[in-house]
Amino acid sequence: MQQTRVVIVGAGPSGLLLAQLLRRHGIDSVVLEQRTRHYVEARIRAGLLEQGTVDLLREAGVGERMAREGLVHNGFEVAFEGRAHRIDLHGLTGSQVTVYGQTEIQRDLDHGFVDNGGDVRYGVEQVVIEGYESAHPRVSFTMDGVRQEIACDFIAGCDGFHGVCRRSIPSDAIRIYERAYPFCWLGILADVEPLSDELIYANHVRGFALCSMRSRTRSRYYIQCPVNDTIASWPDERFWDELRSRLPSAHAARLITGPAIEKAIAPLRSFVAEPMRFGRLFLVGDAAHIVPPTGAKGLNLAAADVRVLYQALVEHYRLGSDTALDEYSSRGLARVWKAMRFSGWFTMLMHQFGDDPFAHKLQLAELNYLTESPAASQSLAENYVGLKFDQST
Repeated sequence: MQQTRVVIVGAGPSGLLLAQLLRRHGIDSVVLEQRTRHYVEARIRAGLLEQGTVDLLREAGVGERMAREGLVHNGFEVAFEGRAHRIDLHGLTGSQVTVYGQTEIQRDLDHGFVDNGGDVRYGVEQVVIEGYESAHPRVSFTMDGVRQEIACDFIAGCDGFHGVCRRSIPSDAIRIYERAYPFCWLGILADVEPLSDELIYANHVRGFALCSMRSRTRSRYYIQCPVNDTIASWPDERFWDELRSRLPSAHAARLITGPAIEKAIAPLRSFVAEPMRFGRLFLVGDAAHIVPPTGAKGLNLAAADVRVLYQALVEHYRLGSDTALDEYSSRGLARVWKAMRFSGWFTMLMHQFGDDPFAHKLQLAELNYLTESPAASQSLAENYVGLKFDQST
């Protein structure tokens, strides 16, 4: 039987970031991944990073390319009633966010960890988690047709919403909170110059729209669509026409269009599993929580989990203390629920929930309040850039 200190299930950004941070502190790990490296690297996901996430990537030694190519944003626009109001993130909070795609983060982590000798097993199947309530947990799996088993001290479940780690926990030991939203996001990626140097969030009677980017030459745009919609019903021309209709006229006139190189429809949901620790098994990122993308918190919450867990493991191995490990779930959930509150509020504010003129008028009243109240703008800004870390979060 093989032996390691930490088995990490999932080689996405959270799994490899955790492995990289542990290695820099002399803690060995084995990472198990169901998919191929190419598949994991090719996944297109969001990429708006809080400063805490940027700092953690630098701490892991994988922030060099991000520093060169990432786009630092000091604000964003909220558009409604044919006009746009800028939220001055830096002026209101002294902080900012960085646009750097998750695909690029994955490549940086692959180079930093995998290409430098990190132990990642791709293409594993039939993963089984055992003994996580004991002092000697084990993870078995099949790779290249051979059944293998690894003994370890701890297991980190970085394997996403559909992964095996959370499903290995008895239903009576875990409590699930969730909410499904009655709409989806239709998103396209196009090699065209972005509409603006900063993101634009639009509230419109026809539905929400978001103008984002991956670089100075690659744009990412989203529109709200029904849950039963299909990609086939949205040829490029129809998408661009609909996006224009939801933007202020001055913005719509500047929109540069082009063929979509990727198009997808994504449902929106809120999901939290409590607790996030079960003996020596720790749930990280999407395995424990999912937020609607409106507040750009998904990847940042996963990075926050990694930050708390890796520091707790370092404390365990260096000082022989389990205090931080014992606090992992409570600290993680305190931050998760604050992000859930913000993401849910921002989603409710910007989207249309059916043909309800009264509800839309309330949205507009709150949006006007945001533009008129420095305190309201500051509250939005401080949640958007990411709440500060302290002992409770």
